[in-house]
Parts: sequence; structure tokens; C-alpha cells
Amino acid sequence: MPWIETVPYEESSGRLRQLYDRVKGPDDNVDNIMMMHSLRPHTMEAHMAVYKYVLHHSGNRVPKWFLEVIGVWVSLLNGCAYCVDHHFAGLRRLLGDEARAGALRRGMEAGAPEALPLDPREQAALHYARKLTRDPAGMVEADVAALRAAGWSDGEILEINQVTAYFAYANRTVLGLGCSTEGDVLGLSPGNSADPDDWNHR
Repeated sequence: MPWIETVPYEESSGRLRQLYDRVKGPDDNVDNIMMMHSLRPHTMEAHMAVYKYVLHHSGNRVPKWFLEVIGVWVSLLNGCAYCVDHHFAGLRRLLGDEARAGALRRGMEAGAPEALPLDPREQAALHYARKLTRDPAGMVEADVAALRAAGWSDGEILEINQVTAYFAYANRTVLGLGCSTEGDVLGLSPGNSADPDDWNHR
């Protein structure tokens, strides 16, 4: 049970019902992380807009599967099992390779980017995300320069930064309000990247 009151789909009305209808998945299922916002629907709208534009937008150039790797990595660093479970399920679906997905999960749980089946460029991104998550005030220009030297463009560096920052927010929403995966359908996401206003979880 969450630590604050939430409004289930069947009891919702007005603006909250409209937003639930935008974010729901099969059988009117609304992810618990979204339901955490039900007493202040405007914060759900803000959350979904940031989530969709940062992680599921056609303007991104970093592959979506790797953005999900960053999300799982940051969530592991923050101890957020909810986001790990949801986004690892999405990562597995995107990869379509159970062996590689398993190796990624094991390597991230061990805290060792170098042990992951990733190229040096991708490993560098995880080092950046780890420092930004654990020591944000310690970030220096050299941390960005290291990503550039590894082969990321500045626009891609921005994407890596934004996904890392988004998961810090999402993890704290979950951990601070007692959100669990009970009743959730894992791994669904607003997959229509071509339409930023399509928030439906399929």
C-alpha cells in the first residue's frame, strides 16, 4: 500500500480521469507511479510530459534500449526496485535477446560498467551517469569532455544527462511515497515516439 491516499481508476473523474485515460494500459491499468500523483493531477501531467519527451521522443538519437539501460543503472544506484523492475522489463522487450539482457542486469547489479556487454562509448556514459547520480556537486567539465572523447555528440550527451536526471526524479517519487509494483503490468511504455502527446502504455 502507498503511504499517501491515491485515487483508483474506477473512482476517478474530471481532469484526473482524462489523464488516466491518456496513460493507462490494458484493462484500464494505471501504473502506480502515475497513481501517486492522483491528488494533484497537474503533477502527473508534468511527470508524463518530461518522461515522454526525455525517454520516448523521435528527436532522440541515442537508441531507446540504451536510454533504458541508463534508467535501470540509475535506479539500481538509487535502490529503486520499482523503476528497475519496470524498465528492465522494457529493456528486455526492446533488446529481444534474453542472454544479453541477463548479462546487462548482472553487470549493473555488480556495479561494474566494464563488465557489461557494451562498447567503451556506452560504458563511458554509465560512468557519467553514476557520478551524476552519486556526486552531482562533484561534476566538472572534464566529465562531459570524457563523453565527447568517447564519441558522443553534445546533443547525445544532453540526452544522457536528461535521462539520468529524470530517473533521479522518478526514483525519489517512488521511494518517498511508498510506491510498489503491486497490480502493475511491468514493461509497458508510451511507445509511439512519433507523437509526443500519445502517452498510452501498451
